[in-house]
Amino acid sequence: MLPFAGLWPRIDPEAWVAPGVTVIGDVEIGPGSSVWFGSVVRGDLHSVRIGARTNLQDLCVVHVTRHRFSTQLGDEVTVGHRAVVHGCRIGDGALIGIGAIVLDGAEVGEEALVGAGSVVTPGTKIPPRALALGTPARVVRLLSPGEREEQRVRAHHYVELARAHRDGAAL
Repeated sequence: MLPFAGLWPRIDPEAWVAPGVTVIGDVEIGPGSSVWFGSVVRGDLHSVRIGARTNLQDLCVVHVTRHRFSTQLGDEVTVGHRAVVHGCRIGDGALIGIGAIVLDGAEVGEEALVGAGSVVTPGTKIPPRALALGTPARVVRLLSPGEREEQRVRAHHYVELARAHRDGAAL
């Protein structure tokens, strides 16, 4: 944890941040959330807000755009391994796939899914419960209730996995 311009990250006691993660500046991480190995969360030029029970998997980068775009991740968001989330808003229950990129001013709606390797270009708005794929990411269909439930289960799995890592217990 590193300060920037006098601001220290604020991490809820129920959150878990893996060894080797860098969290800088104006960052808030909510209860039950987890940030996994090798990730970087930089609130140096604007704020980063991460809700409850959200997980940033290994090697994620979360950053902001100076004077323009903060980054906000809602509750129960899953950000897959090696994804980049930059100056954007991610709604509750959304999933950002492995290696996906979400850029400045973009908005990903509640329970939406951005597919692995997809790029959500600046200013794009992905509606709630939509599946967006490709480069640039385009909405291909709405997610079924079962698919949205899988996203919730995935988020809750990471809450339990983080607790096991924090407490040194097996699942």
